[in-house]
Amino acid sequence: MKSVPIDGPCPCRSGHAYGHCCRPFHRGDSEAPTAEALMRSRYTAFVTGDVDYLLRTWHPETRPASLELGSALAWTGLQILRTVRGGESDRAGTVEFRATYREGGQDRAQQETSTFVREDGRWVYRDALSQS
Repeated sequence: MKSVPIDGPCPCRSGHAYGHCCRPFHRGDSEAPTAEALMRSRYTAFVTGDVDYLLRTWHPETRPASLELGSALAWTGLQILRTVRGGESDRAGTVEFRATYREGGQDRAQQETSTFVREDGRWVYRDALSQS
């Protein structure tokens, strides 16, 4: 796994230090309070290669049996475009985002609208409504 300094900026671009942003979720010290917070923490897990966290926060009906992350791919940025519901008192929500990455010397982007639901009191990623 790739290390991120605790006092360094969080890769999710929240403006907070990693130690006060996504790290507590990754370590299991707390749960993401909103769908957007879970989306940001999952992006950061892709950055760091934290496969266990990605699988743990994936809905059991859509979660793959295993997950391999490409080592030739480097995530370079996250932009949240729109969030619908997914607040602390909601049961479901969607987050539209654009994630940028570098692969094979080329800058690329993935844009997706993801759905999130609350399962047993915690947010989990369900699936993608759209992807480009």
